[in-house]
Amino acid sequence: MVLLHVLFEHAVGYALLALKEVEEISLLQPQVEECVLNLGKFHNIVRLVAFCPFASSQVALENANSVSEGVVHEDLRLFLETHLPAKKKKVLLGVGDTKIGAAIQEELGYNCQTGGVIAEILRGVRLHFHNLVKGLTDLSACKAQLGLGHSYSRAKVKFNVNRVDNMIIQSISLLDQLDKDINTFSMRVREWYGYHFPELVKIINDNATYCRLAQFIGNRRELNEEKLEKLEELTMDGAKAKAILDASRASMGMDISAIDLINIESFSSRVVSLSEYRQSLHTYLRSKMSQVAPSLSALIGEAVGARLIAHAGSLTNLAKYPASTVQILGAEKALFRALKTRGNTPKYGLIFHSTFIGRAAAKNKGRISRYLANKCSIASRIDCFSEVPTSVFGEKLREQVEERLSFYETGDIPRKNLEVMKEAMVQAEEAAAEITRKLEKQERKRLKKEKKRLAAIALASSENSSAPEECEETSEKPKKKKKQKLQEAPQENGMEDPPVPLSKPKKKKSFSKEELVNSDLEETVGSGNLSKRKKSFSKEEPVSDLEEAGNRSIPKKKRKFSSKEEPLSSGPEEAAGSKSSSSKKKKKLQKLSQED
Repeated sequence: MVLLHVLFEHAVGYALLALKEVEEISLLQPQVEECVLNLGKFHNIVRLVAFCPFASSQVALENANSVSEGVVHEDLRLFLETHLPAKKKKVLLGVGDTKIGAAIQEELGYNCQTGGVIAEILRGVRLHFHNLVKGLTDLSACKAQLGLGHSYSRAKVKFNVNRVDNMIIQSISLLDQLDKDINTFSMRVREWYGYHFPELVKIINDNATYCRLAQFIGNRRELNEEKLEKLEELTMDGAKAKAILDASRASMGMDISAIDLINIESFSSRVVSLSEYRQSLHTYLRSKMSQVAPSLSALIGEAVGARLIAHAGSLTNLAKYPASTVQILGAEKALFRALKTRGNTPKYGLIFHSTFIGRAAAKNKGRISRYLANKCSIASRIDCFSEVPTSVFGEKLREQVEERLSFYETGDIPRKNLEVMKEAMVQAEEAAAEITRKLEKQERKRLKKEKKRLAAIALASSENSSAPEECEETSEKPKKKKKQKLQEAPQENGMEDPPVPLSKPKKKKSFSKEELVNSDLEETVGSGNLSKRKKSFSKEEPVSDLEEAGNRSIPKKKRKFSSKEEPLSSGPEEAAGSKSSSSKKKKKLQKLSQED
């Protein structure tokens, strides 16, 4: 009899379920569909054999990637070999994905089945999974699925930070917008300042230079020989600077007020700052294109290559386009108009801005644009799918376009594409090796700096922690010296004095003559009370020890006794005994006085 098992992959782990009444289930699929929704009926059909939870989210992500790619992970292999019966011919394993089923059948030898009743059973397992596994709640299962889904999607959509083409799209769009705005603002400055100095427009054609000169000159009447050197720096031409100086002296422009001149100069400074920002943005675009699409930028230029990427939406989309689409990219309106009117289709779109088409003859513009589009398509695919981007292929493709141009003009036969690509492959491998060496060197330097930084932080923290300890040690030292002085003081005299009690001695209470006599009688008569005294004395001993320990921590000065008072016994036991005996004497004296 064939045993039917079902493998279920969940975000929390793998589950293996056994099905009862296999023959009836295979015949009654509609009844199975009804039982799926009812938990009690579903429990009668399906039984959980084993459950293997994932150790961590990283392990879950690895297993999910393996299952999606149709690869048997080591955890899945161990789970199936442990819990499935040893006789593989008698086992039928139901799985949800055909890829993983084929991989299990090939590597482990179990017969796998997908679709049909298995799909319905898996649907029921997915619905009641939190009830089948003990300790798993619906909320925790949903959280695990959400976390694994996010990590799986993040791993699939992970891009290299240095090769993101979104920055190219935004920068080229901003560059085009800045060109329009700078042109408009420069025309406004020309008209505005032209009322005062109309001859300057004919001498200077560049917009940015005109705005700089309008800002520098201001009132033309103040222009003299001293400013000629600065004019030469701005115009980069001594003849133009001399012409501006001569024109200012014989200008037909109207006079201008100070407030109008201030507004013109402030607006000119804004236009100058915009043009400077445009230059820095162009530099940024060139650096990003050399990182993202070096071959395409080497072939057709940074600006045209960036416009192609922006028009396509991304470098990946551009790589997917055929050469015929790349050729007319940007001329869609003319293409659809030509298709509608059955006229001639456009020969080029955005690639018209390349220098190759401008250099070609009129009869060869269509052919060279088609050839250039073909090479652009190859370059974009190399840039998109190569691991280490290099500009070697773009340079070789550019040489091919140059050879084709010379072939159209002179008839020289160009090299074959196979020969050029072989040369490019050799050079690309060398360039890739050099780039990897540089990257590894940079990474080593970065790690070394990071280690130095961490070591400096650890050293600073250790110094900060050791500072309070030193303060404590210095504060403790004088106390120790004081104790040593107190201990060494009696030895300096050369006499071994008896140990002085650390606690302050108490004064003896003065008794009357009658009390003293009565106490002497009690001492002679009540010798039997010595045992009681000893007991009280022994009870008092631990207290005296505690007092001695507490008194040692605080050294006190020796007390000077008067001639009348005699010092008590130095030992702590004698002091405790004297206390107890004095209290007992008081009580006995009170009794004797009552009897009298």
